[in-house]
Amino acid sequence: MTTAFAAAIAVLVGLGAGIGIGFATAKSNEAIARQPEAASKISSNLLLGCALAEATAIYGFLIAILLIFMQ
Repeated sequence: MTTAFAAAIAVLVGLGAGIGIGFATAKSNEAIARQPEAASKISSNLLLGCALAEATAIYGFLIAILLIFMQ
């Protein structure tokens, strides 16, 4: 029972990553709307930030799987 609870908490990392990626996407769209000539630089920074945020979600998911199956 404790393992399942710990795994559920570890999966909540994905929620934070999803909110972070959504916020970053919204702000990058605002920045592109204000300054269209900088769209390529903004997009490349957005992709890097989203990749880093998604990596934390994958790590949380991996920890949850390890907690469930290594018990």
